[in-house]
Amino acid sequence: MPIPQLRDNPDYYSQKRDLVNTIDLFPDYKLIHSQVLQDCIKRVKLAFDRWFKADKNGHKLGKPRFNGIGRYRSFTYPQIKLDCIQGNKINLPKIGKVKLIQHGPIPEGLTIKTVTISRKAGGYYVTLSLEDKSVPALTTEVEPTLKNTLEIDMGLKEFLVTSEGESVPIPHKYRKSQQRLKALQKRLSRKNKGSKRWLKALLAVAKQHKKADANPRRRQLACGTPTKRGNADQERERAPSSGR
Repeated sequence: MPIPQLRDNPDYYSQKRDLVNTIDLFPDYKLIHSQVLQDCIKRVKLAFDRWFKADKNGHKLGKPRFNGIGRYRSFTYPQIKLDCIQGNKINLPKIGKVKLIQHGPIPEGLTIKTVTISRKAGGYYVTLSLEDKSVPALTTEVEPTLKNTLEIDMGLKEFLVTSEGESVPIPHKYRKSQQRLKALQKRLSRKNKGSKRWLKALLAVAKQHKKADANPRRRQLACGTPTKRGNADQERERAPSSGR
């Protein structure tokens, strides 16, 4: 027997209005900030939009899947007070003041728009999105030609090779980290899935992934990449950084 189609399909706005009933059914949700709950609904909307609608190249993403407690690793405050960071602490609504190690000072004139809390292998991280209203709209006036264009090929033997013959070697620490990661993955495969030893080995693999992939390659991008060319003076490319 076919299932009849719903008369009113739930959308982003109807689910936001229904949050009041959801909080009544699940009292624990009262401990969560209302805007954080609304952002969760927005994430679901964006996931289904990417599945139903194709991008500018005509490609569609896969079907969204349910993220259990082990996969949902971040939440976002869409709005927050401008003075939420005071010294070495950040004031998070419904949570309170939390100590943090700031990656860098926030430049003057920039305002905090959103705050995302992420759980990674090395701990919890705070990502801030900032807005600078003084930045004017930029227009590209340089037309790409063979003289002002640089091709970069990233490979396995070399970190990258440019069209001018410049090359950047892969750091040896990255290779050693990969060998360590391989050993930890073998150790994980011998554990019973779901056991305490399996969870401990899984955490060790996650930490090694972060150490092998993120940290050395970020330092390599910050220090070893060739300069980019343009009409302005040559500037060294640096990896983007975020507050934590």
